[in-house]
Amino acid sequence: MASNETVKAYAAASGDKDSAVTSQAFAPNIPSGTLVWSDEFTNTTGRNQQPDATVWGYDMGANGFGNHELEDYCAWGSSAAPCDPAKPNAFVGTDNMLHIVARQAAGGGYTSARMKSQGLFSLQYGRLEAKIWVPEGQGLWPAFWTLGNNIATVNWPACGEQDIMERVNAALTPDWNEGSVHGPGFTGDAGLGTKFYFPATQTAAGWHTYGMIWQNNSVAYYVDAAAKPYVTYSNPSSLNGLSGAVWPFDTGDSAFMILNVAVGGDWPGKPDGTTAFPAELKVDYVRLYTN
Repeated sequence: MASNETVKAYAAASGDKDSAVTSQAFAPNIPSGTLVWSDEFTNTTGRNQQPDATVWGYDMGANGFGNHELEDYCAWGSSAAPCDPAKPNAFVGTDNMLHIVARQAAGGGYTSARMKSQGLFSLQYGRLEAKIWVPEGQGLWPAFWTLGNNIATVNWPACGEQDIMERVNAALTPDWNEGSVHGPGFTGDAGLGTKFYFPATQTAAGWHTYGMIWQNNSVAYYVDAAAKPYVTYSNPSSLNGLSGAVWPFDTGDSAFMILNVAVGGDWPGKPDGTTAFPAELKVDYVRLYTN
């Protein structure tokens, strides 16, 4: 989200020559820290309801999503087995919170939800923050993250990935969250990731704010204290020594949000007898502020 922007446009019609490009600069000068968008997950219906369909769509299926994950992702209202509309995996509860629930299916598999704002809501720059309570247990992988909208044309990782809240498995002492960025030349073991460690009396299974401050040539992450990022990744300094690394976050393409709970996969491994289902990620709000 940038306060000042220049919009360029031209006219095109079949059989005619394209017009010249014209541009218009806009300088609204919105004060830093201004709330410009939010989903507060308000529900006054007296029953569980569908997350805002103008903001949130869904990935669906059981293709492993590049990580050999074990869950079937289900959309709101889906009745395709093993999804069960009577036991939704994503809903806004009467407590005015978003719930993403990983469940053990009758056949021994797992269902969950992967909500995304792709094609519905995007951002470029700004401070993106969510208040989240994560589930913890062997094989659980909750996350709040973004992917570039150009993923449809350049694929991953060229589209860029920003991982704001991500952790796996049971709580540790101290407990942790990892903030990462991924792009060409910095994925997997070569990725840029930094762990935030909670105070000794806290775990991730409690209410915390997770935020990203995205500026030109910079991505910073914080937990609970917006004024104190625990890590800042910068272009080009953070890419020094990474062969073939290309910073993908300032190409002019915006990004869409994802909230999900994966089950199993390459990072956490499989659930075991200690893993409690249903396992629930709760979100009080998602908000976007100007830098």
